[in-house]
Amino acid sequence: MTVSRRGFLQVAAGSAAGLVLSFYVPAGARAAMAAPPPSSPPNAFVRIGTDESVTVMLAHSEMGQGIWTGLAMLIAEELECDWSKVRSEHAPVAPVYAHPVTQIQMTGGSMTTLGEFERYRTVGAMARDMLVRAAAARWKVSPAACKTAKGVVTQGKDQLTYGQLAADAMKLAPAATVKLKEPRDWKLIGTPVRRLDTPEKITGKAQFGIDVSFPGLRTAVVLRPPAFGSKLVKFDATAALKVPGVEQVVPAANGVAVIAAHFWAAKLGRDALHAEWTQPDGGGVDSAKLLAEYRAKAKTRGAIATDVGDVDAALAAAKSRLEMEYDVPFLAHAPMEPLNCAVKIDGDRCEIWTGTQLPAIDQQVAAKILGTAADKIAIHTPFLGGAFGRRGSATSDFVSEAVIVAKAAGVPVKVVWTREDDVRGGYYRPAYVHRVQVGVGARGTPVAWDHVIVGQSVVAGTLFEPFVVRNGIDTTSVEGVAESPYLEEIPGRRVSLHSPTTPIPVLSWRSVGHTHTAFVMESVIDELAHAAGQDPLAYRLALLKGKPRHAKALKVAAERAGWGTALAEGHARGVAVHESFGSIIAEVAEVSIERGRIRVHAVTCSVDCGMAVNPLAVEAQIQGSIAFGLGAALHGKLTITGGIVQESNFHDYQVLRMFEMPRIAVHIIPSDARMGGIGEPATAVIAPAVANAVFALTKQRLRSLPFRLA
Repeated sequence: MTVSRRGFLQVAAGSAAGLVLSFYVPAGARAAMAAPPPSSPPNAFVRIGTDESVTVMLAHSEMGQGIWTGLAMLIAEELECDWSKVRSEHAPVAPVYAHPVTQIQMTGGSMTTLGEFERYRTVGAMARDMLVRAAAARWKVSPAACKTAKGVVTQGKDQLTYGQLAADAMKLAPAATVKLKEPRDWKLIGTPVRRLDTPEKITGKAQFGIDVSFPGLRTAVVLRPPAFGSKLVKFDATAALKVPGVEQVVPAANGVAVIAAHFWAAKLGRDALHAEWTQPDGGGVDSAKLLAEYRAKAKTRGAIATDVGDVDAALAAAKSRLEMEYDVPFLAHAPMEPLNCAVKIDGDRCEIWTGTQLPAIDQQVAAKILGTAADKIAIHTPFLGGAFGRRGSATSDFVSEAVIVAKAAGVPVKVVWTREDDVRGGYYRPAYVHRVQVGVGARGTPVAWDHVIVGQSVVAGTLFEPFVVRNGIDTTSVEGVAESPYLEEIPGRRVSLHSPTTPIPVLSWRSVGHTHTAFVMESVIDELAHAAGQDPLAYRLALLKGKPRHAKALKVAAERAGWGTALAEGHARGVAVHESFGSIIAEVAEVSIERGRIRVHAVTCSVDCGMAVNPLAVEAQIQGSIAFGLGAALHGKLTITGGIVQESNFHDYQVLRMFEMPRIAVHIIPSDARMGGIGEPATAVIAPAVANAVFALTKQRLRSLPFRLA
């Protein structure tokens, strides 16, 4: 008998022999849960098997950031289970899993651990309380007389395992409130723990979206518009249908899908298609012309994000004035696993398999396309082979496309994007231009600051717009500038924003607005330090004298990097510090110039992220973030001509190569500050640290990304 995963869990939930603390939320309960209850029921987040296994259900997607382990640690800490028995699984889409902050089920913004820290610990404590009460009832003693450790409840010489108690515990009502452990009593949180998903990924057992396969599933490759703004006029499928293995050719959202028995047939079939497209309006977007327009716009004042004091008068009265312009290009997300989505439609029901950051939105979009209820759309979330924001599309573009194709084909279909499709398929980090005018006082410190930012909004027209755009300002476009600690004491300061629209679809990219604002702010501060004839580290510390966390991060990174000590000939150091997502990161980069190219030898990083749940995961995320950001700083750029992206694959849209990877030392600063995010902050800091080091070495100021030496 073939039993679906969902069906298996439903059966197991009612079986004393199986998963008695199941995550399964009955359909009636799902319908009743318009919003998460104040105290989420533990059976939605953890189940315990008779084999003593403890399975934690993740309300978020594991895309390499380590939450498969980190969230499980939170439950395991309070549950007092045997960590060697803990496993994780992705939860289904259900209201109970809505993020406490965003109120939708999603993964992004470096909010996962921060948002779930209390809830997951509470779930673990509630489950432990139920198990203790079940044991106490058997022994006819007070629950207070019982103790727990490593998945066993003891009272005197008596002991019962969690697996033996799970069925009885499931019959009990969860406590209305539970007491959580004090930090001094933590045994797991704050300790280095190896990742739970590593063995599967090493052995190849891990299932990613692109691995999904089942009988009857067909593969589709879509021919999409060649230029942004083009629309399909007509197509001829005759040649495509002659390719062996090709079975159908059907219209897609704005393209043509070739459905075949396997990927290569679908790809060759697409290559054989004949299609006609309209020309984009005005000949299509040109990124060079767009940048010139942005530069012109940056000379005018935009919508006001910050306006304190009389900036113009302060600039006029300043001892000297510096004017600087910085720019950054469009960037692709380029995750290692290209986009893909498998869809199976059965009457008014639909199953979707895809690596997604926004399953709740995908569910709603699919339901609308199929004209059915959202609770009839089941989304299965495998591992994500990287995302960096691309799989968090508020328009559900790659999911909706796959649903449309499957509906038209009448068979289960997995739409697979090639690398070229992924690079040229849109939803990029927007290009930005910054124009900064700084008035400098007698001591070389800023007394006036006028900052204009020009760049496309990543939330305009999406469901996130009402929450992110305030008074016409996309706060993600100005984050890192509008609230910069450097600006707080400047008597005249103004930050304004232009948010032009273009046919280029854009999306958040790892570290969102900080990806460009940190580069600009930390480069400008470095320019001011050198203009004042001061050491860049000392200059920053003087400006941040009222910010002890920033100062501490700077001092730790500088000390560990040997700031001020001699380096090998032809080497230099640069420093940068930036706060994002509640975490403060300082980085010192050591660089040289080899055969006319920048070579980054070492990066020393300090981080104050509040509580580090798993220090090993923090270190790994910082290393990955630095590699990601460094690749963009050295190479990343999309060139658009006539609406067509010129780059196509990793040969011309380069990511960081192995030989370019610097030595990275990560130093976690013990901190009792509120927990911050860790998946993104280090990405933003590496570009300015490298640029500042290059200036120290060559006296050439790099104001454009990617870096190009004169």
